[in-house]
Amino acid sequence: MTDTQAPLPGAPSRVRLWIILGLAGLAVAIAAWVWLGNAGQAKECPVQREAAEAIDMAAVGELAALNGTGEGRGYATMAFKDAAGKDMTIADFKGKALLVNFWASWCVPCREEMPALDALATKYNSDAFMVLPINLDIGAGGQDKAQAFLDENSFANLPLYADDTFAAFERLKQQAVAVGLPATLVLDENGCELAVLQGPAHWDTPDGEAVVEKMIELVS
Repeated sequence: MTDTQAPLPGAPSRVRLWIILGLAGLAVAIAAWVWLGNAGQAKECPVQREAAEAIDMAAVGELAALNGTGEGRGYATMAFKDAAGKDMTIADFKGKALLVNFWASWCVPCREEMPALDALATKYNSDAFMVLPINLDIGAGGQDKAQAFLDENSFANLPLYADDTFAAFERLKQQAVAVGLPATLVLDENGCELAVLQGPAHWDTPDGEAVVEKMIELVS
């Protein structure tokens, strides 16, 4: 007959206790990591759920894909250049609600959307509102191609602003705000995000105009 060693009294209970304590410690560590990560991401803007919801409610029909956000993301420091190569940021347009449209001359949906944006800009650009197109053509001759497209179509109120570094759009991708072109940000007068649209829209419609009028109402 083979002798076996008797288990120590309470051994299974102690093992279970150590497992429970280990799992509890892991949960605390994960919670702390998440909290610290969120705490380290300083919000550029206050959370504006009511304003975002107002935009969201106005976005129907042709603009149904526009999603109200207002989560505290801000773009005042987002950099780009004007047609003369002057450095600019969203903050240069402080005081105006902005419809910031990211486009490229090689993007077919972008090209198709531009006439509607120009019509919207022609009707609504003012001290309170502006359509701000930011071109993302990169590489040699990128801005020349963008300017040629604008000139060819004789857009009255879509001047060339461009970011040939693509850094502005990379920021949107990293924050999961947008993944492709065209993409449009609805910003308040301080450059704070209120809504995001991924893809093109028929802006020169009553539905598009209702969104713009709500934007103007919020800044007035």
